[in-house]
Amino acid sequence: MAPHHLLPTDEHGSKLELPVIWDASDADAQSVLRSGEIEVLGRMPYSSNATFLIRIDHRETPTAAIYKPERGERPLWDFPSGLYRREIAAFELSRALGWNIIPATIEREGPFGVGSVQLFIDAHFEQHYFTLAKKDEHHADLQRICAFDFLANNTDRKSGHCLASRWGPIYGIDQGLCFAEDFKLRTVIWDFAGQPFGEELAAAVTAAASPPAELAEWLRPEEMDALAQRAEWLSEFGQFPSDDGSRHWPWPLV
Repeated sequence: MAPHHLLPTDEHGSKLELPVIWDASDADAQSVLRSGEIEVLGRMPYSSNATFLIRIDHRETPTAAIYKPERGERPLWDFPSGLYRREIAAFELSRALGWNIIPATIEREGPFGVGSVQLFIDAHFEQHYFTLAKKDEHHADLQRICAFDFLANNTDRKSGHCLASRWGPIYGIDQGLCFAEDFKLRTVIWDFAGQPFGEELAAAVTAAASPPAELAEWLRPEEMDALAQRAEWLSEFGQFPSDDGSRHWPWPLV
């Protein structure tokens, strides 16, 4: 799955002009995503599944978002259909942990059927994990994403899936391949291996051992149990895990 900042172009090859892009911390983001009228602007290039850049008009305020309909998903042998539901579960887990590292994401009916709609992040698109990790100021956000990916069992954390927003925080996108019952973590974030958790992060990881009730709408009971087990193990371990022989890296890396 390609990062959603690789924007579609118009018939002349020019990148589409985006509507208003909200700060993802705005408390009204979910309301806008849920109730505004959808206009498809274009299909996102390089995405393995159907992924669309859309405009949502809510009270005459145009907002950019990403729409992933279930109908456009390619069947996978190791994940059931409805990957968009995992996008929503990722947002709910991030919010419940108080991390807010996943853009606001909701379920709704769109032009191509039911799917996820996620707030578009206006970011410094020339940046990605490998460039961001070089600066200490980004480490707190990246450590949260690292711990989140272990808890959510993310199988596809590429470098380009870390977006440095223009208002400051770093967000993770493309969480459709998360929450499998079997452990299959694949991520590029290994720079913190062996470092102990800070107090805030340790408390959140411990809390995840009792998965938030909101996740039950989007995940299977066995996936909820596996999440709790990963959280318990990580809480007892107390530090960022190490990769055991490069088996847990995605491809391509960016």
